[in-house]
Amino acid sequence: MSVSERGKSNATVFIVATILIDAIGFGIVIPVLPRLVMEVGQLDLPAAIRVGGWLSVVYALMQFLCGPLAGNLGDRFGRRPVLLLSLAGLAVDYVLMGFAHTLALLFLGRLIAGVFGASFSPATAALADITAPEDRAKRFGLVGAAFGIGFILGPALGGVLGEFGHRMPFYAAAICSALNFTFGFFFFPETLPPEKRRPFSFARANPVGALLQARKMRGVLGLSGILLLWNIASMVYPATWSFFAIAQYGWSNGMIGLSLALAGISMAVVQATVLGRVIKRFRERRTAMIGVAVAAFGYLGYALVPYAWFGMIVIVITALQALAQPSITALMSQRAPADAQGEMQGFIGSLNAVGAIAAPLLLNPALAWFTGPDAPVHFPGAAFVIASAFAFAALLSLAMTRRIRDDAAADQMPSATGA
Repeated sequence: MSVSERGKSNATVFIVATILIDAIGFGIVIPVLPRLVMEVGQLDLPAAIRVGGWLSVVYALMQFLCGPLAGNLGDRFGRRPVLLLSLAGLAVDYVLMGFAHTLALLFLGRLIAGVFGASFSPATAALADITAPEDRAKRFGLVGAAFGIGFILGPALGGVLGEFGHRMPFYAAAICSALNFTFGFFFFPETLPPEKRRPFSFARANPVGALLQARKMRGVLGLSGILLLWNIASMVYPATWSFFAIAQYGWSNGMIGLSLALAGISMAVVQATVLGRVIKRFRERRTAMIGVAVAAFGYLGYALVPYAWFGMIVIVITALQALAQPSITALMSQRAPADAQGEMQGFIGSLNAVGAIAAPLLLNPALAWFTGPDAPVHFPGAAFVIASAFAFAALLSLAMTRRIRDDAAADQMPSATGA
Protein backbone atom coordinates (compact mmCIF):
# COMPACT_ATOMS: atom_id res chain seq x y z
CA MET A 1 0.00 0.00 0.00
CA SER A 2 1.54 3.29 -1.14
CA VAL A 3 1.42 6.55 0.73
CA SER A 4 -1.44 8.83 -0.34
CA GLU A 5 -0.77 12.28 -1.71
CA ARG A 6 -1.99 13.79 1.53
CA GLY A 7 0.21 11.38 3.45
CA LYS A 8 3.19 12.41 1.33
CA SER A 9 2.45 16.04 2.04
CA ASN A 10 2.19 15.39 5.79
CA ALA A 11 5.38 13.34 5.73
CA THR A 12 7.29 16.04 3.85
CA VAL A 13 6.14 18.71 6.29
CA PHE A 14 7.16 16.60 9.26
CA ILE A 15 10.56 15.65 7.79
CA VAL A 16 11.39 19.28 7.08
CA ALA A 17 10.12 20.25 10.55
CA THR A 18 12.21 17.47 12.10
CA ILE A 19 15.40 18.71 10.48
CA LEU A 20 14.49 22.29 11.35
CA ILE A 21 13.91 21.64 15.05
CA ASP A 22 16.89 19.31 15.30
CA ALA A 23 19.07 22.02 13.77
CA ILE A 24 17.72 24.54 16.26
CA GLY A 25 18.53 22.15 19.10
CA PHE A 26 22.00 21.47 17.72
CA GLY A 27 22.83 25.06 16.84
CA ILE A 28 21.52 26.54 20.05
CA VAL A 29 24.36 25.03 22.10
CA ILE A 30 27.29 25.86 19.79
CA PRO A 31 27.89 29.47 20.94
CA VAL A 32 28.23 28.44 24.61
CA LEU A 33 30.06 25.12 24.32
CA PRO A 34 33.62 26.53 24.43
CA ARG A 35 33.01 28.54 27.57
CA LEU A 36 31.03 25.68 29.16
CA VAL A 37 33.98 23.35 28.63
CA MET A 38 36.32 25.97 30.11
CA GLU A 39 34.00 26.41 33.09
CA VAL A 40 33.40 22.71 33.81
CA GLY A 41 37.01 21.65 33.27
CA GLN A 42 38.58 24.89 34.50
CA LEU A 43 40.67 25.03 31.32
CA ASP A 44 42.22 27.76 29.22
CA LEU A 45 41.16 28.20 25.58
CA PRO A 46 43.81 25.97 23.91
CA ALA A 47 43.05 23.11 26.33
CA ALA A 48 39.30 23.61 25.81
CA ILE A 49 39.83 23.41 22.04
CA ARG A 50 41.41 19.97 22.47
CA VAL A 51 38.61 18.77 24.79
CA GLY A 52 36.02 20.15 22.37
CA GLY A 53 37.64 18.16 19.59
CA TRP A 54 37.40 14.93 21.59
CA LEU A 55 33.76 15.67 22.42
CA SER A 56 33.15 15.89 18.68
CA VAL A 57 35.04 12.63 18.08
CA VAL A 58 32.97 10.71 20.66
CA TYR A 59 29.74 11.94 19.10
CA ALA A 60 30.87 11.19 15.55
CA LEU A 61 32.23 7.75 16.43
CA MET A 62 28.85 6.67 17.79
CA GLN A 63 27.18 8.13 14.70
CA PHE A 64 29.55 6.09 12.55
CA LEU A 65 28.75 2.87 14.40
CA CYS A 66 24.99 3.45 14.68
CA GLY A 67 24.24 5.16 11.34
CA PRO A 68 23.99 1.94 9.26
CA LEU A 69 22.09 0.28 12.10
CA ALA A 70 19.45 3.02 12.09
CA GLY A 71 19.17 2.88 8.30
CA ASN A 72 18.71 -0.89 8.21
CA LEU A 73 16.24 -0.86 11.09
CA GLY A 74 14.25 1.67 9.08
CA ASP A 75 14.34 -0.63 6.02
CA ARG A 76 13.02 -3.47 8.19
CA PHE A 77 10.51 -1.85 10.58
CA GLY A 78 9.73 1.41 8.81
CA ARG A 79 10.97 4.96 9.25
CA ARG A 80 8.50 6.07 11.91
CA PRO A 81 9.64 4.04 14.97
CA VAL A 82 13.33 4.61 14.30
CA LEU A 83 12.87 8.33 13.81
CA LEU A 84 10.76 8.78 16.95
CA LEU A 85 13.28 6.85 19.06
CA SER A 86 16.05 9.07 17.77
CA LEU A 87 14.14 12.20 18.69
CA ALA A 88 13.44 10.96 22.22
CA GLY A 89 17.14 10.22 22.72
CA LEU A 90 18.09 13.76 21.78
CA ALA A 91 15.76 15.22 24.40
CA VAL A 92 17.39 13.07 27.10
CA ASP A 93 20.85 14.07 25.92
CA TYR A 94 20.25 17.81 26.17
CA VAL A 95 18.86 17.45 29.70
CA LEU A 96 21.99 15.55 30.74
CA MET A 97 24.28 18.11 29.11
CA GLY A 98 22.44 20.93 30.83
CA PHE A 99 22.98 19.42 34.28
CA ALA A 100 26.54 18.21 33.66
CA HIS A 101 29.09 19.54 36.15
CA THR A 102 32.02 17.35 35.12
CA LEU A 103 33.78 16.67 31.84
CA ALA A 104 32.84 12.99 32.21
CA LEU A 105 29.14 13.85 32.08
CA LEU A 106 29.70 16.07 29.06
CA PHE A 107 31.34 13.12 27.29
CA LEU A 108 28.48 10.82 28.34
CA GLY A 109 26.00 13.29 26.90
CA ARG A 110 27.82 13.35 23.58
CA LEU A 111 27.91 9.56 23.52
CA ILE A 112 24.14 9.36 24.06
CA ALA A 113 23.56 11.95 21.35
CA GLY A 114 25.68 9.93 18.94
CA VAL A 115 23.68 6.76 19.59
CA PHE A 116 20.21 8.27 19.36
CA GLY A 117 20.83 11.38 17.31
CA ALA A 118 20.64 9.58 13.98
CA SER A 119 17.44 11.30 12.89
CA PHE A 120 18.95 12.73 9.70
CA SER A 121 19.43 9.36 7.97
CA PRO A 122 15.90 7.96 8.54
CA ALA A 123 14.43 11.37 7.76
CA THR A 124 16.17 11.62 4.39
CA ALA A 125 15.36 7.96 3.67
CA ALA A 126 11.69 8.72 4.34
CA LEU A 127 11.92 11.62 1.93
CA ALA A 128 13.49 9.34 -0.69
CA ASP A 129 10.60 6.88 -0.18
CA ILE A 130 8.06 9.42 -1.41
CA THR A 131 10.16 11.24 -4.03
CA ALA A 132 11.05 10.26 -7.61
CA PRO A 133 14.82 9.80 -8.18
CA GLU A 134 15.08 12.76 -10.54
CA ASP A 135 13.51 15.07 -7.93
CA ARG A 136 15.57 14.00 -4.93
CA ALA A 137 18.32 16.60 -5.23
CA LYS A 138 15.73 19.37 -5.08
CA ARG A 139 13.93 17.72 -2.12
CA PHE A 140 17.21 17.15 -0.31
CA GLY A 141 17.81 20.83 -0.91
CA LEU A 142 14.65 21.56 1.10
CA VAL A 143 16.11 19.49 3.92
CA GLY A 144 19.31 21.50 3.67
CA ALA A 145 17.30 24.73 3.69
CA ALA A 146 15.48 23.60 6.83
CA PHE A 147 18.84 22.87 8.45
CA GLY A 148 20.04 26.30 7.41
CA ILE A 149 16.96 28.00 8.88
CA GLY A 150 17.48 26.03 12.07
CA PHE A 151 20.99 27.40 12.12
CA ILE A 152 19.53 30.88 11.86
CA LEU A 153 17.27 30.44 14.87
CA GLY A 154 19.40 28.04 16.93
CA PRO A 155 22.67 29.96 17.27
CA ALA A 156 20.81 33.27 17.56
CA LEU A 157 18.78 31.90 20.46
CA GLY A 158 21.86 30.21 21.90
CA GLY A 159 23.82 33.45 21.80
CA VAL A 160 21.02 35.37 23.53
CA LEU A 161 20.31 32.69 26.13
CA GLY A 162 24.03 32.19 26.67
CA GLU A 163 24.26 35.72 28.00
CA PHE A 164 22.11 34.51 30.94
CA GLY A 165 24.20 31.41 31.59
CA HIS A 166 26.12 28.76 29.65
CA ARG A 167 23.52 26.06 30.46
CA MET A 168 20.33 27.86 29.43
CA PRO A 169 20.59 26.86 25.73
CA PHE A 170 20.74 23.15 26.66
CA TYR A 171 17.45 23.36 28.53
CA ALA A 172 15.86 25.13 25.57
CA ALA A 173 17.22 22.45 23.20
CA ALA A 174 15.70 19.70 25.36
CA ILE A 175 12.30 21.39 25.11
CA CYS A 176 12.63 21.70 21.31
CA SER A 177 13.46 18.00 20.93
CA ALA A 178 10.59 16.94 23.20
CA LEU A 179 8.14 19.06 21.21
CA ASN A 180 9.48 17.58 17.98
CA PHE A 181 8.95 14.05 19.29
CA THR A 182 5.37 14.90 20.29
CA PHE A 183 4.63 16.40 16.89
CA GLY A 184 6.03 13.37 15.08
CA PHE A 185 4.16 10.91 17.29
CA PHE A 186 0.82 12.36 16.24
CA PHE A 187 1.39 13.54 12.67
CA PHE A 188 4.16 11.55 10.97
CA PRO A 189 2.79 8.72 8.75
CA GLU A 190 4.86 5.68 7.85
CA THR A 191 6.45 6.19 4.41
CA LEU A 192 7.78 2.69 3.76
CA PRO A 193 4.96 0.20 3.01
CA PRO A 194 5.34 -3.40 4.29
CA GLU A 195 5.80 -4.83 0.79
CA LYS A 196 8.95 -2.73 0.28
CA ARG A 197 10.60 -3.71 3.56
CA ARG A 198 13.29 -6.34 3.81
CA PRO A 199 14.70 -8.58 6.55
CA PHE A 200 17.18 -7.08 8.96
CA SER A 201 20.76 -8.21 8.45
CA PHE A 202 23.69 -7.60 10.79
CA ALA A 203 25.96 -8.03 7.76
CA ARG A 204 24.56 -4.76 6.39
CA ALA A 205 23.86 -3.01 9.71
CA ASN A 206 27.47 -2.09 10.42
CA PRO A 207 29.92 0.28 8.71
CA VAL A 208 31.99 -2.50 7.12
CA GLY A 209 28.92 -4.34 5.86
CA ALA A 210 27.48 -1.10 4.52
CA LEU A 211 30.72 -0.49 2.62
CA LEU A 212 30.65 -3.98 1.10
CA GLN A 213 27.04 -3.53 0.04
CA ALA A 214 27.81 -0.12 -1.44
CA ARG A 215 30.48 -1.71 -3.64
CA LYS A 216 27.70 -3.47 -5.53
CA MET A 217 26.17 -0.16 -6.57
CA ARG A 218 27.82 1.23 -9.66
CA GLY A 219 29.66 4.50 -9.17
CA VAL A 220 29.08 4.72 -5.42
CA LEU A 221 32.62 4.11 -4.12
CA GLY A 222 34.18 6.92 -6.14
CA LEU A 223 31.51 9.33 -4.95
CA SER A 224 32.03 8.06 -1.41
CA GLY A 225 35.68 9.14 -1.46
CA ILE A 226 34.71 12.57 -2.73
CA LEU A 227 32.01 12.93 -0.08
CA LEU A 228 34.49 11.95 2.63
CA LEU A 229 37.00 14.58 1.53
CA TRP A 230 34.26 17.18 1.44
CA ASN A 231 32.93 16.17 4.87
CA ILE A 232 36.35 16.61 6.47
CA ALA A 233 36.66 20.05 4.90
CA SER A 234 33.17 21.30 5.78
CA MET A 235 33.39 20.00 9.36
CA VAL A 236 35.75 22.90 10.08
CA TYR A 237 32.66 24.90 11.08
CA PRO A 238 31.11 22.67 13.78
CA ALA A 239 34.51 21.46 14.96
CA THR A 240 36.31 24.79 15.35
CA TRP A 241 34.21 27.87 14.56
CA SER A 242 33.18 28.81 18.10
CA PHE A 243 36.78 28.40 19.32
CA PHE A 244 38.20 30.09 16.21
CA ALA A 245 35.89 33.10 16.61
CA ILE A 246 37.13 33.64 20.18
CA ALA A 247 40.79 33.28 19.21
CA GLN A 248 40.65 35.22 15.92
CA TYR A 249 38.03 37.88 16.61
CA GLY A 250 37.52 37.86 20.40
CA TRP A 251 33.77 37.44 19.96
CA SER A 252 31.25 36.95 22.78
CA ASN A 253 28.59 34.22 22.90
CA GLY A 254 26.17 36.63 21.27
CA MET A 255 28.49 37.48 18.36
CA ILE A 256 29.25 33.81 17.75
CA GLY A 257 25.54 33.13 17.63
CA LEU A 258 24.99 36.05 15.26
CA SER A 259 27.70 34.85 12.88
CA LEU A 260 26.25 31.34 12.76
CA ALA A 261 22.77 32.77 12.23
CA LEU A 262 24.12 34.75 9.28
CA ALA A 263 25.61 31.55 7.87
CA GLY A 264 22.25 29.82 8.30
CA ILE A 265 20.38 32.60 6.50
CA SER A 266 22.83 32.55 3.62
CA MET A 267 22.79 28.75 3.21
CA ALA A 268 19.00 28.60 3.45
CA VAL A 269 18.68 31.17 0.65
CA VAL A 270 21.12 29.22 -1.52
CA GLN A 271 19.45 25.84 -1.02
CA ALA A 272 15.88 27.11 -1.25
CA THR A 273 16.27 29.42 -4.26
CA VAL A 274 19.54 28.66 -6.07
CA LEU A 275 20.17 24.91 -5.80
CA GLY A 276 17.32 23.72 -8.04
CA ARG A 277 18.14 26.18 -10.80
CA VAL A 278 21.85 25.42 -10.79
CA ILE A 279 21.25 21.65 -10.87
CA LYS A 280 18.78 22.05 -13.72
CA ARG A 281 21.41 23.85 -15.76
CA PHE A 282 24.65 22.13 -14.75
CA ARG A 283 23.47 18.78 -13.27
CA GLU A 284 24.60 17.42 -9.92
CA ARG A 285 28.33 16.88 -10.52
CA ARG A 286 29.12 20.37 -11.77
CA THR A 287 26.88 21.90 -9.12
CA ALA A 288 28.90 20.11 -6.46
CA MET A 289 32.11 21.42 -8.03
CA ILE A 290 30.86 25.01 -7.78
CA GLY A 291 30.02 24.63 -4.09
CA VAL A 292 33.33 22.95 -3.20
CA ALA A 293 35.40 25.51 -5.12
CA VAL A 294 33.77 28.46 -3.36
CA ALA A 295 34.38 26.81 0.01
CA ALA A 296 38.05 26.09 -0.73
CA PHE A 297 38.82 29.73 -1.46
CA GLY A 298 36.56 31.00 1.32
CA TYR A 299 38.38 28.97 3.95
CA LEU A 300 41.64 30.58 2.90
CA GLY A 301 39.95 33.94 3.35
CA TYR A 302 39.10 33.16 6.97
CA ALA A 303 42.65 32.01 7.62
CA LEU A 304 44.59 34.83 6.01
CA VAL A 305 42.52 37.96 6.75
CA PRO A 306 42.15 38.44 10.54
CA TYR A 307 39.43 41.10 10.47
CA ALA A 308 35.97 40.43 11.87
CA TRP A 309 34.19 42.48 9.20
CA PHE A 310 35.92 40.47 6.47
CA GLY A 311 34.92 37.23 8.21
CA MET A 312 31.27 38.29 8.04
CA ILE A 313 31.60 38.93 4.29
CA VAL A 314 33.21 35.52 3.73
CA ILE A 315 30.35 33.86 5.65
CA VAL A 316 27.88 35.20 3.07
CA ILE A 317 30.03 34.33 0.04
CA THR A 318 30.87 30.80 1.16
CA ALA A 319 27.17 30.02 1.60
CA LEU A 320 27.41 28.71 -1.96
CA GLN A 321 29.15 25.67 -0.46
CA ALA A 322 25.59 24.58 0.38
CA LEU A 323 25.34 23.40 -3.24
CA ALA A 324 27.79 20.56 -2.62
CA GLN A 325 26.31 18.20 -0.03
CA PRO A 326 22.80 17.72 -1.51
CA SER A 327 24.24 17.31 -5.01
CA ILE A 328 26.66 14.56 -4.01
CA THR A 329 24.03 12.90 -1.81
CA ALA A 330 21.56 12.91 -4.71
CA LEU A 331 24.13 11.29 -7.03
CA MET A 332 24.63 8.50 -4.52
CA SER A 333 20.92 8.07 -3.79
CA GLN A 334 20.15 7.69 -7.51
CA ARG A 335 22.41 4.65 -7.59
CA ALA A 336 20.58 2.77 -4.83
CA PRO A 337 17.47 0.62 -5.45
CA ALA A 338 14.15 1.58 -3.87
CA ASP A 339 14.36 -1.01 -1.08
CA ALA A 340 17.86 0.12 -0.04
CA GLN A 341 17.36 3.86 0.39
CA GLY A 342 17.59 3.54 4.17
CA GLU A 343 20.81 1.56 3.81
CA MET A 344 22.22 4.14 1.41
CA GLN A 345 21.32 7.02 3.70
CA GLY A 346 22.82 5.10 6.62
CA PHE A 347 25.99 4.59 4.58
CA ILE A 348 26.09 8.30 3.76
CA GLY A 349 25.56 9.01 7.44
CA SER A 350 28.55 6.79 8.23
CA LEU A 351 30.68 8.72 5.73
CA ASN A 352 29.55 11.95 7.34
CA ALA A 353 30.53 10.47 10.71
CA VAL A 354 33.98 9.42 9.44
CA GLY A 355 34.52 13.00 8.33
CA ALA A 356 33.28 14.22 11.70
CA ILE A 357 35.75 11.88 13.44
CA ALA A 358 38.71 12.81 11.27
CA ALA A 359 38.12 16.57 11.23
CA PRO A 360 38.49 17.25 14.99
CA LEU A 361 41.54 14.97 15.12
CA LEU A 362 43.16 17.05 12.37
CA LEU A 363 41.75 20.53 12.86
CA ASN A 364 41.39 21.04 16.61
CA PRO A 365 45.02 20.14 17.47
CA ALA A 366 46.21 22.56 14.79
CA LEU A 367 44.00 25.34 16.18
CA ALA A 368 45.06 24.56 19.76
CA TRP A 369 48.76 24.50 18.89
CA PHE A 370 48.74 27.79 16.97
CA THR A 371 46.79 29.56 19.73
CA GLY A 372 48.84 28.12 22.60
CA PRO A 373 51.87 29.60 24.38
CA ASP A 374 54.37 27.33 22.60
CA ALA A 375 53.26 28.27 19.07
CA PRO A 376 56.03 29.81 16.90
CA VAL A 377 53.39 32.25 15.61
CA HIS A 378 49.82 33.04 16.65
CA PHE A 379 47.78 31.73 13.72
CA PRO A 380 44.16 30.69 14.52
CA GLY A 381 43.55 30.20 10.79
CA ALA A 382 45.63 27.01 10.68
CA ALA A 383 42.53 24.79 10.85
CA PHE A 384 40.96 26.59 7.89
CA VAL A 385 44.11 26.13 5.81
CA ILE A 386 43.89 22.38 6.38
CA ALA A 387 40.17 22.41 5.57
CA SER A 388 40.88 24.28 2.34
CA ALA A 389 43.41 21.62 1.31
CA PHE A 390 40.78 18.89 1.72
CA ALA A 391 38.25 20.96 -0.23
CA PHE A 392 40.70 21.38 -3.10
CA ALA A 393 41.32 17.60 -3.06
CA ALA A 394 37.56 16.98 -3.33
CA LEU A 395 37.33 19.49 -6.17
CA LEU A 396 40.16 17.81 -8.08
CA SER A 397 38.54 14.40 -7.57
CA LEU A 398 35.23 15.69 -8.91
CA ALA A 399 36.99 17.17 -11.93
CA MET A 400 38.78 13.88 -12.67
CA THR A 401 35.70 11.71 -12.17
CA ARG A 402 34.39 10.22 -15.39
CA ARG A 403 31.18 11.99 -16.25
CA ILE A 404 28.14 9.93 -15.35
CA ARG A 405 24.94 10.50 -17.27
CA ASP A 406 22.75 11.71 -14.44
CA ASP A 407 19.64 11.54 -16.58
CA ALA A 408 20.29 7.83 -17.12
CA ALA A 409 21.11 6.98 -13.53
CA ALA A 410 17.99 4.88 -13.17
CA ASP A 411 19.26 2.59 -15.90
CA GLN A 412 22.53 2.09 -13.99
CA MET A 413 20.95 1.19 -10.66
CA PRO A 414 21.26 -2.42 -9.51
CA SER A 415 18.20 -4.44 -8.74
CA ALA A 416 16.91 -4.94 -5.23
CA THR A 417 18.68 -8.29 -5.14
CA GLY A 418 22.05 -6.66 -5.82
CA ALA A 419 22.39 -8.15 -9.30
